Amino acid sequence: MSKTKEVQQQMMAAMKAKDTERKNALSLLLAALKAKAKDKRADLTEDEENAIIQKEIKQTRETMDAAPADRDDIRQECQFKLDVYKAFAPQEMDEEQIRALVQSVLDQLQITAPTMRDKGPVMKNLMPQVKGKADGKLVNKIVGEMLGA
Repeated sequence: MSKTKEVQQQMMAAMKAKDTERKNALSLLLAALKAKAKDKRADLTEDEENAIIQKEIKQTRETMDAAPADRDDIRQECQFKLDVYKAFAPQEMDEEQIRALVQSVLDQLQITAPTMRDKGPVMKNLMPQVKGKADGKLVNKIVGEMLGA
């Protein structure tokens, strides 16, 4: 079953349970998925659905980070949305997995003494492997650490 249908079913269940907050979060996610499908004029692939879900998670995190310190209501709403969205997102890679992948890319490129000059080729080979599976900022930070930044 596609994620769009799954989100739609969960939203219907939330409506029946009168869980307004969850219904609203799912409604926003469903709108984003449907808008992309309408733009594409075809059904979305699983990778495209995952990319949209990741984008919604990223935007919600940015909203939460940008919220003023005294606005706990905004922070709580964003945290609730994140919890709902993460249920549909693919499992993200942790630091250990990313480090192992970076090391395998270094091995593939035959880089034994990595420096910051190697960052471009490393990132070029690494990013397609982690797209949609890991946070880009975390990947960038780990690559920087491993290249001796």
